[in-house]
Amino acid sequence: GFTVDWEHRFDDNAPIYMQISLGGIELHLSEHHGDCSPGAHIHIDCSGLKEFHKVLIDKKYKYNRPGLERTFYGSWAVTVNDPFFNKITFNQPLDESEIEA
Repeated sequence: GFTVDWEHRFDDNAPIYMQISLGGIELHLSEHHGDCSPGAHIHIDCSGLKEFHKVLIDKKYKYNRPGLERTFYGSWAVTVNDPFFNKITFNQPLDESEIEA
């Protein structure tokens, strides 16, 4: 999964601001009031999505078992929800053989 690169708080009782990364993806996450909370939704284009989905499912998380969906815009998608109502949708374009004529 993602790696925590760094975390910042102005003091021990302040909200956290942090960076996580996976491969070439870097995300900045914030608990600060008004920083897209609640409900940000981002899309990340990637490859190896079916394998990534299997890794997530094999972990058997109690509250997050995302599906692998075929989208109307020509990709496979896996959407992950975090406890702060944010959504990350990972997308991989369909192969030529998967596109209906």
